[in-house]
Amino acid sequence: MKFAFYPGCVARGAAPELYKSTMLVVDKLGIELEEIEKAACTGAGVLQEKNQKLGDVLNIRTLALAEQMGLSIMTICSTCQGVISQANHRVVKDPEYLAEINKELEKEGLHYSGKTEVKHLLWILLEDIGIKTLQDMFNIDLSGFNFAPFYGCYLIRPSDALGITENPKRKHSLDIVIESTGASSTDYAGKTRCCGFPILLINQKNSLKMVAKHTGDAKDNGADAMVTPCPLCHLNLDGYQAKARRQNNRGKADLPILHLPQLIGMAMGLDAKELGINKHLVSTANFIKSIKTKVS
Repeated sequence: MKFAFYPGCVARGAAPELYKSTMLVVDKLGIELEEIEKAACTGAGVLQEKNQKLGDVLNIRTLALAEQMGLSIMTICSTCQGVISQANHRVVKDPEYLAEINKELEKEGLHYSGKTEVKHLLWILLEDIGIKTLQDMFNIDLSGFNFAPFYGCYLIRPSDALGITENPKRKHSLDIVIESTGASSTDYAGKTRCCGFPILLINQKNSLKMVAKHTGDAKDNGADAMVTPCPLCHLNLDGYQAKARRQNNRGKADLPILHLPQLIGMAMGLDAKELGINKHLVSTANFIKSIKTKVS
């Protein structure tokens, strides 16, 4: 199983432990990755609000690069998945618009036919590897732990661009994978809402209010940690949790935020420090200790 790999900006910059944990896990899964060279940022949906065509050119360019490689794309970022999928959906349903985009891509000798598939690692676990096969790779039963899923904005909507109708399990995919480890999936109202990252620089007060609500509600509902398939959500929920909880009277920052591959890696028995869980800003010391106690 081989994919063109689009890791996104955060895993290659602000949170490199997410990249490392991914590479450790895909190696165990038997997934071969060829990273897409010269790929640009997706624009994270923010660029598209100002200039949709520019954003679409950047993302269709990435799809064209993967098409040139003859591979489908794997990403580990919900935001990247959503933004690329929406760009792809727009050009596939509008051949004239695709021709406009391809005119821009001609300058680099690129062309996109509209056939490249983009799949988040979460969907690959569910649809390509399969839950039973995945469970056979687990060495640690995480029963007794409660993990709060945080999908974020871009992984379950808009459903037409994300293939939810054709693949209805995608709507609950993170819950399914969490429960495959033996752990319980903590239900709470904010798991499919925005983390607040898109408005962080223009309305920090409301952004932090979202962080405080989501992490506080998850904790109040019994979560030992939160799991997200989105590095941007990870940055906001982990990096701003202390300030957010303090300013909104939701107690101290005590909810570790895990990236999806880190959860899978733990269930596989990989060392928590190798997975970079100790690199997060919200302390994970007690959480790591509890995992080690489980193993022993």
